[in-house]
Amino acid sequence: MTKKVAIALALVMLAIVAWGLLVEGGPTSIIINGHELTGPLKGAVGVAGLIVASIALFCAAILLVFVFAGVGLFVLGCMVFLGLILAGFAFPFLLLLLIPLAIVWVFIALIRQGS
Repeated sequence: MTKKVAIALALVMLAIVAWGLLVEGGPTSIIINGHELTGPLKGAVGVAGLIVASIALFCAAILLVFVFAGVGLFVLGCMVFLGLILAGFAFPFLLLLLIPLAIVWVFIALIRQGS
């Protein structure tokens, strides 16, 4: 299902790009050294700009994936810590049960680490 949706979205993106390149861009014009670009190479220059922009956006997307993943882990850790503090305030009577459980947990962890 996911592959079909990804292929459909890729085809839609390619159709939008082809429409933007092949159909006249309206008042958009490419100006180099003060002269409007005309002739058969106008489309090639537009495609080259599109390729450069696509590569730049792809690199920025990769960078943002790693940035958001790091920030997301930090935020998730903070929310877990805050949840533990709030649970401690909400249920203080559980502290009497949690302390022996923590001691047993540490003891079992030390035994498993040795073997």
